[in-house]
Amino acid sequence: MFSSELNILVLYGLLVAVTILAQATGAATQFDMGYLLGSRDEKRTLEGMVGRLERALNNSITAMALFAPAVLVLSARNAFDGTTLAACQIFLVARVLYLPAYVFNLVGFRTLVWMAGFAATIALYLLAI
Repeated sequence: MFSSELNILVLYGLLVAVTILAQATGAATQFDMGYLLGSRDEKRTLEGMVGRLERALNNSITAMALFAPAVLVLSARNAFDGTTLAACQIFLVARVLYLPAYVFNLVGFRTLVWMAGFAATIALYLLAI
């Protein structure tokens, strides 16, 4: 059975997957299918909300690359406790809030929730040491 921290990691993975689908759907509204199905050698830039969604997705993938190792190390060490669970919950809530904050250009709030998620990730690494 998964621990709660591992469930949070899985939930975040699903959030990133849903974000990929949303970004791909948005890209289909701005680019023709020939471009989307091709090699994309020609660099095109998404605009507006779809462009912000693409940038939020890139940030979310980076966040996953940082979050997952800390959770997996803690799991391997059987070091989950109330503090690690709280840090994972803060991370997930922050990342869930981050996506619409970025897409809808909520300047300030976006930075605040990003910082909360990043701080939670750093806390997990410190707890894993």
